[in-house]
Amino acid sequence: MFKKIIKGSRKHSKSDSTDASSRPPRSGNTGSDLNPNLVVPMVPPPMSAVEPLPLLRDTPVSERQNLFMRKLQICCFLFDFTDVLKSAREKEIKRQTLLELVDYIQSGSGKITEICQEEMIKMVGINIFRSLPPASHENTGQGASDPEEEEPYLDPTWPHLQIVYELLLRYVVSSDTDTKVAKKYIDHSFILKLLDLFDSEDPREREFLKTILHRIYGKFMVHRPFIRKAINNIFYRFIYETERHSGTGELLEILGSIINGFALPMKEEHKLFLVRALIPLHKPKPIAMYHQQLSYCIIQFVEKDYKLADTVIRGLLKYWPLTNCQKEVLFLGELEEVLEATQSAEFQRCMVPLFRQIARCLNSLHFQ
Repeated sequence: MFKKIIKGSRKHSKSDSTDASSRPPRSGNTGSDLNPNLVVPMVPPPMSAVEPLPLLRDTPVSERQNLFMRKLQICCFLFDFTDVLKSAREKEIKRQTLLELVDYIQSGSGKITEICQEEMIKMVGINIFRSLPPASHENTGQGASDPEEEEPYLDPTWPHLQIVYELLLRYVVSSDTDTKVAKKYIDHSFILKLLDLFDSEDPREREFLKTILHRIYGKFMVHRPFIRKAINNIFYRFIYETERHSGTGELLEILGSIINGFALPMKEEHKLFLVRALIPLHKPKPIAMYHQQLSYCIIQFVEKDYKLADTVIRGLLKYWPLTNCQKEVLFLGELEEVLEATQSAEFQRCMVPLFRQIARCLNSLHFQ
């Protein structure tokens, strides 16, 4: 299993991932906006082993914050999940602790202090931010196979990762979470690392990431332009360099919802995104993996501003496949939807090149 080193963007935030026999991270911060009725929680000394702790609900309110910190330390231990029997007891203690933390955040039974929020986000990062295993087609000496024909990769660490993701999601959507405090820890560096994980080959992880990033976009308005720009850059690299990214479909699903909420008249930056990123996404070979989500985004633009129909149709014609009939069928289906939202004036502008392309399709021997 890969060893992971997580480094925060702040000078005071340093965390090293460890195995079950190592020491979890430590921070010396004390927090500022603390409830005067609670004991000020200092970060406890690092734990040397994973041992069960009392339940939060059975602990006096004045001691819960310190116990919460202790439980976060347990969740910072990382284990080798390729061997099911190795550290089985410690793994189960960590799993039960994570489940308890999720329930504690979700129930809102106690408002956690700022220092606890900081340590919780650190713990989340230690668990989820890691080097992804090589894609199935890499280091085999063979070319990339068809992604549609590949068996989905299932990460052996998922039994714990899933609960960590659930904890992050509950924290983001909680009405008790103050965005002014949370944005200190869910910052640009954190978001970029989240976006890097969209290349995970495990579809379960990408589904969680999609939900969490969408919620972050909705709750943290200050991060919205940054998130759009970062997704833009992922698409540029995919289109013009790698033509390989596992999470393109999920990112487009998020964008479909974002585009649906664009105000009118549409900003110029949004139109540039259509021209520079979305339309060129028709170029890569594995378009079938994300075409449904891409087509939805494109149609959203045309329905919001009918004047963009000419731009979209000419873009489709520019990237029209020459020797790939299956891809051509996808283009024809998308073109049909675009034309339904196109008005007469825009149709006349692109009518001639459009019918020339349709004529070439009619001469094809492909049965569809």
